[in-house]
Amino acid sequence: MKTFVLGGGCFWCLDAIYRKTKGVADVASGYTGGHTRHPDYESVSAGMTGHAEVVAVTFDETVIPEEVILDLFFISHDPTTLNRQGYDVGTQYRSSMFYADAEQEKAFRDAIERAQKLWADPIVTEVTRLPEFHRAEEYHQDFYAKHPEQGYCQVIINPKLAKARKYYSSWLSA
Repeated sequence: MKTFVLGGGCFWCLDAIYRKTKGVADVASGYTGGHTRHPDYESVSAGMTGHAEVVAVTFDETVIPEEVILDLFFISHDPTTLNRQGYDVGTQYRSSMFYADAEQEKAFRDAIERAQKLWADPIVTEVTRLPEFHRAEEYHQDFYAKHPEQGYCQVIINPKLAKARKYYSSWLSA
């Protein structure tokens, strides 16, 4: 099993996509990359901590290649916008990849190179060493499945899921 820590805007979006991805054993929404020792949702979303909203995606690389996990990341958000995803604005929503070792750093940089061919503007995804990962509050875990009728899920997450299914249908469950 491998775990990648990735930030692509609100963690609910990536959480929803990766939970439907074959070979993914676990997804945890959380915070990392900031200066506050014990971040919480209110302080992170207010932009006071320096942390990004991220997901820790644990997957079985004998079932799903790491390249698919990373390529899904790059079609699930806009990696060319600095510190924003749609209406979510601030460093907490930055496109970011946090590596645990040199092998992951290389995989992340290779994924950026692959993804750049899909985007006209330069990719601004931050690639940095993983500091401490802070698991988000329980109500953020698997948010989409718990609240599919919620407006954010309908307007923001559903189109991202549809796009992921369009390009990676063989890797996603219904």
